[in-house]
Amino acid sequence: MKILILKPSSLGDVVHALPVLRLIKRHLPGSEVHWWIDSNLAPLLEGDPDLASVVRFERQRWASPRHWAEMWRSVRWLRRQCFDWVIDLQSLLRSGVFAWLANGRLSIGLDEPREGARGFYDHIVRRPSALTHAADWYLRVLPILGVPVDGEVASLPERPAVAESVRRKWPAARGRWIILQPGARWPTKRWPVESFTELVRLLAPANPEFQFAVLGGEDGRPLGEAIAQAAPARCLDLTGRLSLPEMVEWIRLAELMVSNDTGPLHVAAALGKPVVALFGPTEPRRTGPYRQLDHVLQLNLPCVPCFKQRCRYVKPFECLRAIPPAAVFEAVQKRLGQA
Repeated sequence: MKILILKPSSLGDVVHALPVLRLIKRHLPGSEVHWWIDSNLAPLLEGDPDLASVVRFERQRWASPRHWAEMWRSVRWLRRQCFDWVIDLQSLLRSGVFAWLANGRLSIGLDEPREGARGFYDHIVRRPSALTHAADWYLRVLPILGVPVDGEVASLPERPAVAESVRRKWPAARGRWIILQPGARWPTKRWPVESFTELVRLLAPANPEFQFAVLGGEDGRPLGEAIAQAAPARCLDLTGRLSLPEMVEWIRLAELMVSNDTGPLHVAAALGKPVVALFGPTEPRRTGPYRQLDHVLQLNLPCVPCFKQRCRYVKPFECLRAIPPAAVFEAVQKRLGQA
């Protein structure tokens, strides 16, 4: 049995889709599974013991006609594999076209109304309700394929070599850590950096046994620098300094994460780490930290959720600005006590 899973992006969505892979391998251990993923996220899956290969989708390169021959070679490779199943968990036009071009014996996708990808599949899986979590929606493809959805699965198995590299680069990683994730792709998803800074000022004296690590990409460096200044002796600014696998292992060794609605939050939830999640314009019941929705802080404003990257509310960014650091502090203290 040869299977292709298409889920190129984003980080959180890929993490939500990983249980599909794990359950396929649990019940079809002899199957050969390949995953089509954006090249920027490929390191998350490379070397995964359940995957026969990671097929890179070079989104930026292939946008240029100069690289279309390279794209076509990738398509021809997919077609030569003669996949039995092609499972499209993105189900937008781009992935739908690639699912069709892969020419598998059976294709299955989600009933995603955007971009008309539904026409490319043999079977379409409907979302039971508008508030069904994405991870549960993805799992609904499996019963159609005769694969049971049963039991817990480890979405992100440990990478001992990467974990050891983290401990070698940062000897302090052996301590007790709270992770802070102040960035997010949408500006409307970001709790103010001043609020994160005040949160550290509240948490540091109340939890002298903990240190704070700030995660984020290169564009998050100003945020990391500002937050680290709140408690310089206790904060480690890791923004722009970690590979994707290193970020996963840093989250694994931490004891709690405070995060906006962004990919690393979903990594933490997949690893079973306690989270305190700060939500504004998005709907946590659809895409919140899986099985930790009780630990989402979100205000009840008339515009929430708006699903917009630009705020048009009369009080700009009020849905996150009005979440007080004291409330987040109390939520963190409660989670630490539960842990």
